[in-house]
Amino acid sequence: MDETGAQPRTDSDLVTVNALNVYHGQLCAIADVSLRVGEGEVLAIIGANGAGKSTLLRTIAGLHQSRSGSIYFRGENISRLAAHRRARRGISLVPEGRRLFRSLTLEENLKVGAHRAAPGPFSVARIYELFPWMAERRHHKVLQFSGGEQQAVAIGRALVANPRVLLLDEVSLGLAPIVVEKIYEVIPEIVAHGVGVMLVEQDVAQGLRVATRVHCLLEGRTSLEGAPAQFSAHEIERAYFGSDLRQATSETEPS
Repeated sequence: MDETGAQPRTDSDLVTVNALNVYHGQLCAIADVSLRVGEGEVLAIIGANGAGKSTLLRTIAGLHQSRSGSIYFRGENISRLAAHRRARRGISLVPEGRRLFRSLTLEENLKVGAHRAAPGPFSVARIYELFPWMAERRHHKVLQFSGGEQQAVAIGRALVANPRVLLLDEVSLGLAPIVVEKIYEVIPEIVAHGVGVMLVEQDVAQGLRVATRVHCLLEGRTSLEGAPAQFSAHEIERAYFGSDLRQATSETEPS
């Protein structure tokens, strides 16, 4: 990061976020955040409830507008680009809550994702190879599926667009550990094709297990960033909960 807070871009960078500020009304949800994700990288964005993780992903996807700062995709400033144009450029979001078309079948949901897809390795047939259970249930409506199955369909729907960057928002939320493990098993296959993954995760251990780099948010601000191996469990806990920050604040308050 340079002295202005901007993330220096390299040739392999897909998304570069510089000094981003995002508000919900008068509330600052993201404050001066800078980050980047490159080809074949997994950036785990961690933090407590309300830290701004989902807001950050939604802003990168174009579903929220930033008040200031910039978002670059493969060197192009997309800060004011509409969400559907960002999707066409190669940014796919798997939102919290999955947001599937529940009245459609599994295969119909995948075909929605494949509409105007870019050329690439992920087809509907390839999704059936990644998730073998899907093929025999492709004509079933997704409202009949479990939460974990719906999450897999949501990931498949995003992948068939052949994105360059995949944004995963709370994929493990409310799911049994064994289901989460099966979903996470496909991430190495995704990044092997050079796709960059930005992963919002409250389960810190799960996020760190697959991450190339980690970025922790605390009340909308960056509290830690770097390779997971750089940090001790105590350092990550301190960044996550902000214990030192709160202690320092209380010590300086007048009695």
